[in-house]
Amino acid sequence: MLLSSCVYLTSSSCCLSDVDPAASLTVSPDRVQHFTSDSVSLSCEGNSTEWRVRRFPEDRSLSCPFKWRMTGSTCKISTSQSSAAVYWCESGSGEFSNSVNITLQNDIILLSPVLPVTEGDPVSLSCKLTTENLPFNVEFYKNDKLVQSDTRLELNISAVSKSDEGFYKCKVMKESAQSWVSVKLSRHEQVSSFLVPLITGLVCGVFLIILLMLLFCYKKSKGWGPTRSQSTNQSPAMDHMINQQEAQCTEYASVNGQPVILSYTVNSNIMFLVY
Repeated sequence: MLLSSCVYLTSSSCCLSDVDPAASLTVSPDRVQHFTSDSVSLSCEGNSTEWRVRRFPEDRSLSCPFKWRMTGSTCKISTSQSSAAVYWCESGSGEFSNSVNITLQNDIILLSPVLPVTEGDPVSLSCKLTTENLPFNVEFYKNDKLVQSDTRLELNISAVSKSDEGFYKCKVMKESAQSWVSVKLSRHEQVSSFLVPLITGLVCGVFLIILLMLLFCYKKSKGWGPTRSQSTNQSPAMDHMINQQEAQCTEYASVNGQPVILSYTVNSNIMFLVY
């Protein structure tokens, strides 16, 4: 089954369709932001042997970008310039892996998970500096709103939820780049979210069938059919009485000698005057 994958940059996003879940891109060290002096490896894993590392934006190469090294299915980043881009793997047969965001910074970075974290798991975001001097104050922001301000270099979330999803950054005199923290449902919640609509639909369907059957039985017990069927079951004597009453009404109207015919209908009890 093919899926889709989206990764968000600071001001843009990159979404891939037809993502093969058997293919994956792993990052070492396992974080989004890295110093420009770090050695970062991107590894493609899957059934294919012909992998290419692709990048957005500025995708200028079908394998590793310029001045990088590709060894087997692993691409090693080697650059001294700050940058932010989305990376993914593409096989020779056109299959795509998941996409990841990689940011390279000089002085300060936010350590955050590369892949989506499972709802309910603990998450720790750390602010890391190139200098060893301890700062007086560290600020953490979520979607540009201050969420923590003290001397701690970590922002800990004991049990992450969907409401914790968003852009995070830290600030110690200088400001780190933003990183998108994505939260996915747990396995149990994924199954529940699929089963609840299915069970609800089945229960409603069974209830509707039972209701229709009860309605049919009720109509049948009340003699469901044309109302005129009663007249077909009347005896000849009853028909004679009705015809006789109608004849008497017509005969009485003709005695007056006036150009008026009175017609009386027994069933509806309505009298019509015709000139």
